[in-house]
Amino acid sequence: MAARTKASNNPALITWARETAGFSVAEAAAKLNVSEEQLFAWENVASDDAPSIPQLRKIAGLFKRPLAAFFLPEPPTGFAVMRDLRRLPGSGTRHFSPALQMEIRASNERRELALELASDLEDEPPQFKLSAKITDDPEAVGAKIRTALGVTDDLQAKWKDADGRTAFAAWRTRIEETGVLVFQSTTFTSEEASGFAISSGTLPVIAVNRKDPVTRRTFSLLHEFAHLMLHVSGVSELETDVTRPPEDQRIEIFCNHVAAAALIPKVSLLAQPTVAEHKARSVAWKDGELADLSRLYGVSREALLRRLLTFGRTTPEFYSLKRAQYNAEYALLKKRQKETPKEMKRNMPQETISTIGRPLVRMLLGNYYQDRLSLSALSGFLNLKVKHIPKLEQAVGMR
Repeated sequence: MAARTKASNNPALITWARETAGFSVAEAAAKLNVSEEQLFAWENVASDDAPSIPQLRKIAGLFKRPLAAFFLPEPPTGFAVMRDLRRLPGSGTRHFSPALQMEIRASNERRELALELASDLEDEPPQFKLSAKITDDPEAVGAKIRTALGVTDDLQAKWKDADGRTAFAAWRTRIEETGVLVFQSTTFTSEEASGFAISSGTLPVIAVNRKDPVTRRTFSLLHEFAHLMLHVSGVSELETDVTRPPEDQRIEIFCNHVAAAALIPKVSLLAQPTVAEHKARSVAWKDGELADLSRLYGVSREALLRRLLTFGRTTPEFYSLKRAQYNAEYALLKKRQKETPKEMKRNMPQETISTIGRPLVRMLLGNYYQDRLSLSALSGFLNLKVKHIPKLEQAVGMR
């Protein structure tokens, strides 16, 4: 049997591709069905060993890189993995899962695409000019966001619905109007991250986890918006009761506070008749009262109760008790949904809008109308079959 032709690739590119895809040596070796020693030899510049062309194709497929990338003289120095705002002291940067790595990369590639599309349309995207400092009063920053987005108490009250979807859509639209690309993802777990932000003066990105309940996504949206105002990119979650470096802890607490202030203004909350009826440090809050208030602001019951705690309207013990209750209820709901999944007819055009947002959809359609994109290219960028595009056009008001 003739020996397989070895690839003359740069070994350092295999290491680069593996690490930027979020795989450890052990994980990648298992996926490639080779030993860790073999993969190490392929990545070692001092080794004479090299993968065959078919093996290199398999490597390229696993790490989602074009085959040609492995023959570059050195690893690209473009978009790097963002700082992780959940890394533990002394442990360095935390390992991102391959799914989260891919989503970060995909979001950045969508942003680059949007910049190119806007240039082709000779439509300069608005600059993101909102800013804040970590030393600012979070309550004032929250109020600043409401003013910038044109959100009043009366307007927010009109968004009240059963599950918070109206509020999420409204906040998302207003944030997109400031020049932010907002994406949703189902590729990474809620346990790993609630979302991430890619800071930039032009077309910054917010991505939220669509696996989370809608009200949690709304909070994540405002949390990541606060990151953009701080000019800090990063992957984060909404829990702040874990050990982390002081600087990162400070940023996450600040962004949580800003999000809460934007969504649940202090003056508005304390003026609610239900709140006024309760004394300071009250433990007599009824589930119905908390549910009604949370629907008013389009937030979770926990977020609402946390805000009451901030203003001394309940106790830490009562908050912890109710939080445990809400977590238990959510776990039971997820279990029931898993046991009896509902068959739902998918609306592919609406899913596309939900995933990549109206601004990017409109840019893609605009370039298609000007014959800058073929129908097949448009379908590919949208990840949507051609037959669904007419309904997509209707959904974004371009037909």
